[in-house]
Amino acid sequence: MTILVTGAAGFIGFHTVQRLCREGFEVVGVDNLNAYYDVSLKRARLELLQGLPQFEFLPLDIVDKSALVGLFEKQRFEFVVHLAAQAGVRYSLDNPDVYGQSNLLGFLNLLEACRQYPPQHLIYASSSSVYGANHKMPFKENDPVEQPVSLYAATKRANELLAYSYCHLYGLRASGLRFFTVYGPWGRPDMALFKFTEAMLKGRAIDLYNQGEMARDFTYIDDIVEAIFRLLSKPPAGEGQRGANRLFNIGRGSPVALLEFVECLESALGIKAQRNFLPMQEGDVVRTWADVSALAAHIGFSPQVSVDVGVQAFVEWYRAYYRL
Repeated sequence: MTILVTGAAGFIGFHTVQRLCREGFEVVGVDNLNAYYDVSLKRARLELLQGLPQFEFLPLDIVDKSALVGLFEKQRFEFVVHLAAQAGVRYSLDNPDVYGQSNLLGFLNLLEACRQYPPQHLIYASSSSVYGANHKMPFKENDPVEQPVSLYAATKRANELLAYSYCHLYGLRASGLRFFTVYGPWGRPDMALFKFTEAMLKGRAIDLYNQGEMARDFTYIDDIVEAIFRLLSKPPAGEGQRGANRLFNIGRGSPVALLEFVECLESALGIKAQRNFLPMQEGDVVRTWADVSALAAHIGFSPQVSVDVGVQAFVEWYRAYYRL
């Protein structure tokens, strides 16, 4: 079977491709290798992937509809794992056009390609950011999510609604995954763990927003990939000729205070952090917490890796990659 993975040179895409190839799938990966963060990191990931015999890479931007549909016509994918997107809550405040292109037009193009050449299952990345400033904890998939507090969150909620419409109209089977603060080796430089590690090793202070009074449901990358792999063979059931679009939280299911997270990093690095406490940023939320009962019931798995173990693994990778 052949699987398409978009955003293959990205953090989650890279790990997903590795797992799928180990499981014996033929994988076609596409990525536009944009410069949102260090392109050399993306190329290093890609270099490792291109050593896998089951993997083929194509430099393709999902905003290019004709190229994307042409790829679907040529390959006829059994499964599609859509991870390409413009990420980042804070970046969306200053660069909204990029989010409209990649997250809205790009996803619409992907749905059109799936409509014309339907896969057995489309899995696409949503985000915990769709919950906005909801105060009810933990977040459940059927909670109201109509008040996003960032443009990034709004585009991810729009993806869920677009997918619902296409599934209803054209019989697609899709699963939208609301990822909760994914971290681990080969992670993104714009994420807190990466930025904190770099700053601490260089003797700089780390920025802690809302005076450090934050909590996140940190989710280790291997747990994310395990969930994606198990979901592939379990598309949601439709009714008659109708398709189905189902949403799942993918989180550890236990929020960790930001200051506790910093303490784990201090322990892994053997360095005491200099702390720069700042006010809350626009578009951010104080706390996230995933109810993962629906995921566990559907695939018999829920994320397991604790923050201390995950942070240690990241630090070991970081030191090896940057030769520190």
